Amino acid sequence: MISIVKDLAAEALFVSTIQPSDCPNTTTVEQAVTAMILLHGSDGCAAEVATEFGDHPDCAVRRMNWVHEELTGVVAPTSVLT
Repeated sequence: MISIVKDLAAEALFVSTIQPSDCPNTTTVEQAVTAMILLHGSDGCAAEVATEFGDHPDCAVRRMNWVHEELTGVVAPTSVLT
């Protein structure tokens, strides 16, 4: 389940207008992910990502790498202490 959430968050951040040069904080990333999911839905985000990879594969790979770096720690399972 966590993998699905991470994938959706990555697709949503990918299609957002946030750029690496913006140096976004966690709140900005979370807001962008939420906004893109509400705007495009999960299927729409995935479709936009696919289009970019088809049209601009070199740029898309770099952007997706950045997206995964940004999401480290934002979309992560929390440990449960027992």
